[in-house]
Amino acid sequence: MTIAIAQILDQLKRVKGPELTGNIVDLGLVSQIVVEGDELSFSISVPPQLIGQLEPLRAAAERAALASPGVARAQVTLTTDRPVADSAPQPVRSAPTASQADALPPPMQKRAAPAAPVPGAKAPVPGIDAIIAVASGKGGVGKSTTSVNIALALQASGLRVGILDADIYGPSMPRLLGLSGRTQSGDDRMLIPHEAYGLKVMSMGSIVDEETATAWRGPMVMQALTQMLRQVAWGELDVLIVDMPPGTGDAQLTLSQNVPLAGAVIVSTPQDLALIDARKGLKMFRKVDVPILGIVENMSYFLCPDCGGQQAVFGHGGARSEAERIGVPFLGEVPLVMAIRETSDGGKPIVVADPDGEQARIYQSIAQGMWTRLSEERMLAGGRG
Repeated sequence: MTIAIAQILDQLKRVKGPELTGNIVDLGLVSQIVVEGDELSFSISVPPQLIGQLEPLRAAAERAALASPGVARAQVTLTTDRPVADSAPQPVRSAPTASQADALPPPMQKRAAPAAPVPGAKAPVPGIDAIIAVASGKGGVGKSTTSVNIALALQASGLRVGILDADIYGPSMPRLLGLSGRTQSGDDRMLIPHEAYGLKVMSMGSIVDEETATAWRGPMVMQALTQMLRQVAWGELDVLIVDMPPGTGDAQLTLSQNVPLAGAVIVSTPQDLALIDARKGLKMFRKVDVPILGIVENMSYFLCPDCGGQQAVFGHGGARSEAERIGVPFLGEVPLVMAIRETSDGGKPIVVADPDGEQARIYQSIAQGMWTRLSEERMLAGGRG
C-alpha cells in the first residue's frame, strides 16, 4: 500500500501544538517528511527552551502517524530550526526517494534531547574528567587517524579513555577500530558505547549503515551530537577525545560553545593551503576560550620503505613554524608511511598493531605532550581562580 501524505497530515492535525493551541500541521511545524515503503519519518519544529519538555508531543505525533493507512513504522524528531510564535504554515517537504536511515535513528529517539545549554554554561558530562577536541580546518589531513591513535596511546598509558566520533556526515571510527553491529540502548534508555582495544566508542557510523548518506539539517545534527555526548553510558573516564568534524562551521562552533572542552589539538598537513584552514580552527577555539594544547603536522614527509629516505611530498615544517609563530606547542610530526594506512584500514591502528614500533612511539610522544600541556593549563586556570 502506498502511503498518502495527505492522509498523514490529516492524522497529524489531531496533535496540538506546543502551547496546546492549534495543531502542528496548521502551525507549520511539520517538515522533512520522508517515505520509503511502509516507513515514515518527519520533523517537528519546537521552541528551543521547550525541547526538553515536549517528548509527549513527539510521542503523540508518532502515534498519530502510525494510525495512517499503510504506515508500519514512524520516526519523529524534535528540532529547533525556527520559532513557533508568529510562524505561518509552511508546505511540507516530501522526499519519497530518500533513505529512511536519514531520519534520527531509533536508539536516539527514546529520549527527547535536553534543552540547549545556556551560552557560557558548558554543563559538564557526568563521569568524564576532561574532554579534548581534535580538529582540523579542512578534511583529508588525517585528523581521525590522529585522533584514534592519540586516544589509544593515552589508554596504553593507563588512562580511562573514550572517543566520540563527532563527524556526523563522514564517521570513521567503526572502520578505524574494526567495529561492527549497531549501537544499543540500556534499560535506562542511555546509549551503550562500543568498546575497542580498551576505548569506549560512540559514532554515527555504528547507528546508520556505512554507505548511507546522512542528509540532515543543522538542528538535527546538533540534536544528534548532544545525544551522542550526553545520553551515553560512558562510565568513569579520565579523558574523552572528540574527533571533530572538519572545518569551522555551525556544528564545530556550537560544540565548542556548549561542551566543556579542556583543550583542543589542531591537525594539519605542511602545505600552505592546509595551514590557512588550520589557522581558522585555531581562531575559532580561541574565540570561545578553549586552550590550544598544540599542533600536529600529519603526513609531514614520505618515509621510503626501501631506502629509509625522507621526501617532503607536501612540504615540511609548516605546522612547526606556525606553532612557533602563534606561541602554541608543536606536538610532533607524523610521517606518511604505508603501515599507518594499512593498519587503519584494517581496523587495528598502528599504536595497537605495533606498539613498540617507531610510528607508535611518535603518537605516544604526541599524546604525552598533549597531556602535559593539559596539566599545565589546568594549573594555570587554578592559579587564575
